[in-house]
Amino acid sequence: MCSAHRPALESVTVISNQRLAEHVGRVVFEAPRTAAAIRPGQFVHLRIARGAAFILRRPFSVFRAGAGKLEILYQVVGAGTLALAEAKPGDGMDLIGPLGHGWEFPGGMAHALVVAGGLGIGPMGMLVEKLARLGVASTLAQGARSADQLLARDIFEDTCRHVEVATDDGSAGHTGLVTDLMDDLVAADAPDIVYVCGPEPMQRIAATKAAQAGIPCQVSLERLMACGVGVCLSCVVETTSGLQRACVDGPVFDASEVAWAGAGEAAVRR
Repeated sequence: MCSAHRPALESVTVISNQRLAEHVGRVVFEAPRTAAAIRPGQFVHLRIARGAAFILRRPFSVFRAGAGKLEILYQVVGAGTLALAEAKPGDGMDLIGPLGHGWEFPGGMAHALVVAGGLGIGPMGMLVEKLARLGVASTLAQGARSADQLLARDIFEDTCRHVEVATDDGSAGHTGLVTDLMDDLVAADAPDIVYVCGPEPMQRIAATKAAQAGIPCQVSLERLMACGVGVCLSCVVETTSGLQRACVDGPVFDASEVAWAGAGEAAVRR
């Protein structure tokens, strides 16, 4: 990582905090240093408030960044994200970032398939915008429990060449899993690469389908984190090369290197 992109502590200010769906929101921070340095797929470690419940920072993927601003999607699942949901414009916090290994962009790509389930859409905004700048067409397969949980659809419909959705309850698009969409999408317009984020069982299915089709696949894995800088070893991922740290070696991994049989789904309480 070059010196300009080394992680650093930055004081940030809430610009806006919008409820998108039940228990889901989007917060925008004024964070000029991190916004200028972060790359698609990296994350930040956010201190939301002070007090015993907030000794540990919370890791968040960055959805979009630019013009001195960072945008994060979050779901209220614990004390930290509840406090984040209650933050008001003008509130101050601090973060460490940019952190982690983000998405890779191999040369020679013409078309990418992006597969996101639920809050797995979190690191995909920067991804599709970067692909567009590189001249790579993207197809998005987005899944959620219901239509109101399909987040930021306007951004993806503006940026991606094609968007397909799946919902558990059938309120929008295909009724069922987002991975159900992959076979037809690959057959109709074979991608050069597949990018995946979402619940770990869903990522495993997507990675298997990509491997069966002979398509390289990258996955962004979520793990509980304490330090965020590779010291505490609380976020290890089992890979074919041994244990690696999601906060430093990931969160993005080559799917073929993940030892899926040993990778249980982590319940993250932020």
